Amino acid sequence: MPSVCLILFLVGSCWLSKGCCQTYDKLRELNTEFAVRLYQKLVEIENRTNIVVSPSSVGSSLGLLQFGAGGNTFTQMENTLGYSIHDKTVQDFMQNIHTELENSSQGTMIHLACALFVQTGIPLTPSFTEHAALWANSGLQRTNFSEHNRTAMQINEWVTSNTGGGTQTLEPSETFDPGFTQIAIVSTMYFKSTWKTKFSFTDTQTLPFISSDGSVVKVPMMHQTADVNYGQFETKSTEKFTVVELPYLGNTVSMFVVRPTNRNAPLSCIESNLTSKSIALWTSSMKRIKMDVFLPRFKLQSYSDLKMVLPALGVSDLFDPRKADFKGISEQGNLYISHAIHKAEIEVSEGGTRASGVTAMVLLKRSRMPVFKADRPFLFFLRQSSSGAILFIGRVTNPLH
Repeated sequence: MPSVCLILFLVGSCWLSKGCCQTYDKLRELNTEFAVRLYQKLVEIENRTNIVVSPSSVGSSLGLLQFGAGGNTFTQMENTLGYSIHDKTVQDFMQNIHTELENSSQGTMIHLACALFVQTGIPLTPSFTEHAALWANSGLQRTNFSEHNRTAMQINEWVTSNTGGGTQTLEPSETFDPGFTQIAIVSTMYFKSTWKTKFSFTDTQTLPFISSDGSVVKVPMMHQTADVNYGQFETKSTEKFTVVELPYLGNTVSMFVVRPTNRNAPLSCIESNLTSKSIALWTSSMKRIKMDVFLPRFKLQSYSDLKMVLPALGVSDLFDPRKADFKGISEQGNLYISHAIHKAEIEVSEGGTRASGVTAMVLLKRSRMPVFKADRPFLFFLRQSSSGAILFIGRVTNPLH
């Protein structure tokens, strides 16, 4: 299953922590809480059906920007993330996450990278340059934003090289205002893995899926019989729902699939009650059980304008040329974020990689084993086992869209 996401921040022209030292347990909770809030705001603002976002990628980019931010610009990012990147414990925690991502093996490939595309002639502070070089595989490249096509090509080539041939980020016609000195910050995360227990191609069959608007669509429904972690829970309003954990090879990352028990209950009843504490409860209290699992093949691509989402989370000054404070990036001053783009892509299939064009029509024998069938809208998230970091989170309301 390959997954790709990227974030692009364009900084146009126009330190320090108030924080306390955080414990690793608290940082895990804050990381998850940011992931949940980001997802909820995207769902609320964009009001789309299918959606996928990488909180780890968004958070990594905000962390890098924290190194160069000051004043209220810094404070807003600190409040939204829940921590200051100048806290040594935070740096160690984030470095541990990045190191484990890079060291994943046994069929799992995860790659997080950042790059700064800097307008030729802009002087950067030595401190920020040093931090950027050490932060999540960061690099520094010079470019001329007045040459639109060349800049777009340069950024796209970097993205492709860091996402295993990922999707194009910028169109060649993308405009960069030559009247403003600019810095582009691009962050990508690439994920590709195989299931610990593969879904069998011969068991995939075309079955009905009840989409969010109530219509019924026929989708390729995968099947596996396996020992999985499974739990039944309910929201504060007593809406029941079920959660199943599907690990990838190596057990470093798992996909959690969450689905309302009641066929008539909307997915929003779970989404609105989602918190870091509820996710922690699920992951700690699920039971091991052998069951039949049905999951549709799906492929999602999402484009999100973070200039709409981040202000809703309390991060707004970085987009305002009158308020943004990025003197830690360049003493030239008057820098602000002019664009913030996030793209994410995920593909789920039988083996974990892209499926062939074979459709099998196999009727499964009736079983007395418990059944989890994702045949209606569901929420999913990919979680790193050791840190609890949410690498991707999204929802599927129609697998064919």
